Amino acid sequence: MVKAVVGANWGDEGKGKITDMLAKEADIIVRFQGGANAGHTIVNDYGKFALHTLPSGVFYKHTTSVIGNGVALNIPVLIDEMKSITDRDVPMPKILVSDRAQIVMPYHILFDQYEEERLGGKSFGSTKSGIAPFYSDKYAKTGFQVSELFDEELLKEKVVRVCESKNVLLEHLYHKPLIDPDELLATLQEYKKMIEPFVCDVSSFLGRAIKEKKTILLEGQLGTLKDPDHGIYPMVTSSSTLAAYGAIGAGIPPYEIKQIVTVCKAYSSAVGAGAFVSEIFGEEADELRRRGGDGGEFGATTGRPRRMGWFDCVASKYGCRLQGTTDVAFTVLDVLGYLDEIPVCVGYEVDGEVTTEFPVTAKLKKAKPVLEILPGWKTDIRGIKKYEDLPANCRKYIEFIEEEIGYPITMISNGPGRNDIIYRDRD
Repeated sequence: MVKAVVGANWGDEGKGKITDMLAKEADIIVRFQGGANAGHTIVNDYGKFALHTLPSGVFYKHTTSVIGNGVALNIPVLIDEMKSITDRDVPMPKILVSDRAQIVMPYHILFDQYEEERLGGKSFGSTKSGIAPFYSDKYAKTGFQVSELFDEELLKEKVVRVCESKNVLLEHLYHKPLIDPDELLATLQEYKKMIEPFVCDVSSFLGRAIKEKKTILLEGQLGTLKDPDHGIYPMVTSSSTLAAYGAIGAGIPPYEIKQIVTVCKAYSSAVGAGAFVSEIFGEEADELRRRGGDGGEFGATTGRPRRMGWFDCVASKYGCRLQGTTDVAFTVLDVLGYLDEIPVCVGYEVDGEVTTEFPVTAKLKKAKPVLEILPGWKTDIRGIKKYEDLPANCRKYIEFIEEEIGYPITMISNGPGRNDIIYRDRD
């Protein structure tokens, strides 16, 4: 059976924890898109980790962790990440890397930095990990596929050709140092040595695993609202964040995905620029940020303070619909225990009219939140294992949101640890 774990909103919903938890019963975990530009924070028996490329199932001995063809593969970052977990006594995971994955090149990271610098105040809030230049090259068909590292003649010719076009931009647009083709070729030869032990035909491997009735988890990065087609364009990422893309980014048939767990936070947060209707500011935001997550709401990759807001039913209903949600995992609910009252965004007012449908970016910028105030529960809910043991107002909050978004909340996370989870039966 194939299951996908994806985000409903802007990313940072707590997908890493949910994947880590579901991986206990899984055989294979596949990262299917994105790169090292976003992180998944995981707290388990080994400690607290921020993963960037490795799938969140690497902490179990029985799992195989797969980097799918849809991933933006930064080879040195992946190798360093493996070392960072094994240095902390995590057993070396079994890792496979698709021979069709494409490589984040050193110049992608430079171009990302140069372009943000050039745009100045109109920049996209990039993490400067090379992701947009990487995907630009992939779709312009000038990227380097892992398989090409093993064809020396092709590689030599392609390096020269690519450097010619990149150097025109470096010289005339960015006024920066040029790329030396010989140095780049030497770097790629080093990359080949690093990645060679892990490379395989991932699609074929997963095809066999499906026939053998293995349990496969597809792990997405970021969330619906960062999807380049369906998100808050242009303040989006450069690869599709939707579960449907999991089939493409892993190399499996779409009909094999039987369960789609969409992760929603019990409040909203976002890293980076872009429309965020339920955003809050000042002391109210600072307090939620301080209490949020495990040790506060700061980006797992950048350390940037996350932007904070109340739960957004409009964005979350839309996010769940686009993902094809079968189950909602509701995270960080314990954080809200300090509030007397909890506002929830139930609609957007745009040009004097209220809508519950998520609009396009131009209208989103004009939207004002329509809030409904729910009573808080004023108690610590960590350690509770059964849904019926939650305070009445806490259950009302969950059920109100479930009704508004229209998708079943079947998992409730009430703490950062792997076992801080409440399973809830569907009605």
